[in-house]
Amino acid sequence: MADENGPAPIPLGRGRAIRFYCEDALPGLPRRLGKGSVDVVVTSPPYNLGIRYRSYPDRRPRAEYLAWIGALASSVETVLSPAGSFFLNVGGTPKDPWLPWDVAREVGRTFVLQNVIHWVKSIAIDRRAAGRSAGLTSDLALGHYKPVVSDRYLHGAQEYIFHFSRSGAVPLDRLAIGVPYQDKSNVTRWGGAAQDRRCRGNTWFLPYPTIRERARDRPHPATFPPELPEWCVRLHGVDRTRRLVDPFVGIGSSAVAAVRLGIDFVGFDLDPEYLRRAAARAEEELARAGDRVPAPGDRPAALRPPSSGGSRRRSPRSSGRSTLGSASA
Repeated sequence: MADENGPAPIPLGRGRAIRFYCEDALPGLPRRLGKGSVDVVVTSPPYNLGIRYRSYPDRRPRAEYLAWIGALASSVETVLSPAGSFFLNVGGTPKDPWLPWDVAREVGRTFVLQNVIHWVKSIAIDRRAAGRSAGLTSDLALGHYKPVVSDRYLHGAQEYIFHFSRSGAVPLDRLAIGVPYQDKSNVTRWGGAAQDRRCRGNTWFLPYPTIRERARDRPHPATFPPELPEWCVRLHGVDRTRRLVDPFVGIGSSAVAAVRLGIDFVGFDLDPEYLRRAAARAEEELARAGDRVPAPGDRPAALRPPSSGGSRRRSPRSSGRSTLGSASA
């Protein structure tokens, strides 16, 4: 049975499911979910930059927009568990670089900013800087380049993922998204290195997968790849995540991540067409996984490398909805 005109729940087994609600997330979060029942929230609200969403006007006075962001933080605070994590993806523009930090300050009235992560969407690597071990014969450009026609501004190649918590002291599973040491002598050199794996740090290179047809493959003006919410949950700790929530689920990247990790999921959006696409993507991921969806207590599959490709996306990203609209996709 569909929820508030949203798609029908998608069962994952053992009481877990992917659920969608076609409604404003701000009143919907406390209405649909119990107090402290959510361990991880990953989302990207509308950025108030005039993005053309199907069901939401993405432009309002700055003070009104920030007050809405504050109300979102209050709704999340109602349902987040005491040791939960709130990952908020926000991007700005060359003309308005303060927007993400204005948003972070507003959310900081309710939560503690524990980490600042840079989502790198494109990067250029100088062959000489990479060193001989990289085996490069020329400079390397990776990810999705979106040019800026300006003699004043650089093109935007990153967005922020602000990691909030109630106390600023939530323990993280840093090695769950760790990387091997390039210099293997560091495994024994560093006292805390018990294995060939170190913290990835706060720069995450996550390009978009290549698409053939925008209207069919990414019918949303602002999305993030499924690896972004997946890495956030892995960092928080899959074994400590009973439920993942995305208040602006868009076309369902967070729902895809929940299927991959075998985690109960709830997503909100104002646009029924986005939700239909989100449900279809979750169903497709479930069909690919077959009987390999992790059960509670199982370790999820090894971290897969982010898919690279050459498709383009708008300046900010993701699906969202609520009194404003859609953004996290």
